[in-house]
Amino acid sequence: MTSITRGPEEVQDQEVRTLLEERATRLRGRSDNATDETLLMVAEFPLGEERYAIPLDSLRAALPLRLVTPVPLSLPHVIGVLRYQGQVLAALSLAALLGGHGWRQDPAVLLVVDRGDGELCALDCEAIPRPLSMPATAVEASRTHADGPVTEVLVPGSRKLIHLIDLPRLFATAAGVRNNVG
Repeated sequence: MTSITRGPEEVQDQEVRTLLEERATRLRGRSDNATDETLLMVAEFPLGEERYAIPLDSLRAALPLRLVTPVPLSLPHVIGVLRYQGQVLAALSLAALLGGHGWRQDPAVLLVVDRGDGELCALDCEAIPRPLSMPATAVEASRTHADGPVTEVLVPGSRKLIHLIDLPRLFATAAGVRNNVG
């Protein structure tokens, strides 16, 4: 048996090559098991005992609620106004817009969102939202059964029920209610 002595470069090259081959094998295994599922990224937050979410592409900022200036004699769903990037925005009660759902704790955060028409407003929230990905197929399947601004989506794997808010529908519904009251 003949022993072959290798220089330090050859040993290092062989170790690197072996490591890279192992990584390539692992990555090939992942792509075989994983489907190319389109994901919807959302911002998830609590509202009372339930979990709600808005599409992440609608979220512009999370700000402290203390920035709001109250507006006397305003509609019940209007908390007040705030200044954001040189604009004056309405701060609205998300619980009131959704039909009176109660908070588990007092809201401390405002979510600056695009309403769907290019206009911004702020919604109160109990906590800073967390990012969450939801399979687009599960969202679309749930939307076929929803008729209002909120769609209940059961996230596969985690078995969590998320109430996904369709902001354009929410504000269209709120505008209709305001126009009927006044």
